[in-house]
Amino acid sequence: MYDAIVVGGGPAGLSAALTLGRVRRTTLVLDSGDYRNATAEHAHNLFTRDGTPPAELRWIARAQLDTYPTVEIESGVAEHAEPIGDGFEVRLADGPTRSGRRLLLATGLADELPDIAGLGDLWGRSVFHCPYCHGYEVRDQAIAVIGSGPRYADLALHLRRLSDDVVLCSNGPANVDQQTARRLDEYGVVVREVPIDRLVAKDGVLDRIEFAAGEPLPRQAAFTSFTPRQRSPLPEQLGCARFDDDAVEVDDFGRTSAGGVYATGDMGRRASMPAPFAALSVAAASGTIAAAALDKELLAADLGASPLPAPVLTMPTAPQPVR
Repeated sequence: MYDAIVVGGGPAGLSAALTLGRVRRTTLVLDSGDYRNATAEHAHNLFTRDGTPPAELRWIARAQLDTYPTVEIESGVAEHAEPIGDGFEVRLADGPTRSGRRLLLATGLADELPDIAGLGDLWGRSVFHCPYCHGYEVRDQAIAVIGSGPRYADLALHLRRLSDDVVLCSNGPANVDQQTARRLDEYGVVVREVPIDRLVAKDGVLDRIEFAAGEPLPRQAAFTSFTPRQRSPLPEQLGCARFDDDAVEVDDFGRTSAGGVYATGDMGRRASMPAPFAALSVAAASGTIAAAALDKELLAADLGASPLPAPVLTMPTAPQPVR
C-alpha cells in the first residue's frame, strides 16, 4: 500500500508528488495523459517559465521526479475509487487496482464550449478564455468577445486595454443595462447582436466570424467562456461535496468533505473563491499545500498523535472512510 495515490499528472499532481517524494512518502501518480491545456501551444503568466509549451513543463517535472526513489508514475485512467480498510482502493480502466493510505485528486476540469460551429477547433489556439494567460500574445490584434451579459461586457472592457479593436459578439441580445451599454460605447467596444453562424479559420487560426445575417467580421482572436465539469467520476464516487458549478469544495489545505481525500488544481475551490482559478502556478501551489497537509495527517497517524482538525466546509459532509 502506497502512502499516497495521486490521480492526475498535470501541474497540481506532479507538484504534490514532488513534495511527497521529498519526505520519502511512497507515492504513486496515475496519469491518464488527458490534459486540459493539451491544445495550448504555450503556457503563459508562469514565473520563470513564461511561454514554455505545456508538454515541456510536464517533461521537466517528470525528469526531476525521477531522482526521488519513492515516487512512481504509471500511465492509466483511474476509473473507480472507494475507501477500503485504512485507506483507498483505485481501479484502473484496464482492470488492475492500486491501494493507498490517502488519496489526492488532481484530475482537473473539462470545458463544455459554446455550441458554435468552428469554435472547438480553435480552442486554445486563437479562441481563449483568460486574458491573463493569452491576452498579451494577441495585443493590438482584432479581438472578439463571444457571449452575452455583464461578464462578457466586462471581459470586452478588460481586453480594450490590450487592443483598440474589440467587438462584443453577443450571439443574440447583449443583455446589458443602459449604463454598461454606454460604457462599452465610451470605450469604443462595438456590439454585434446578430446570432453567430460559425467561426472560420485560415491556416489553423481564426480568420473571421460569420453571422446569420450581415457581413462577416474579420478577427484574429476571440475570447469566450465555458461550462466546467469534472473530468473524472472519482469525486462523485467518493462523496466529495461540490458546488453548483461542479467544483469540489476544499478547505485551505485542499481537504475535501470525504476524510482522507484531497483535491487540488482547478477541479476544486474554497467557498471564498467565486470560481476555480485556472492557472498553472495556482495549480502547482495547491498541490504543494495539499501534499504537505496530507503528509502531516499521515505523520499524526504514524505517531499515534491527535489527528488534524476535520475540514469545516459549507456543504454537507460525505461518508468518511474507516481509519
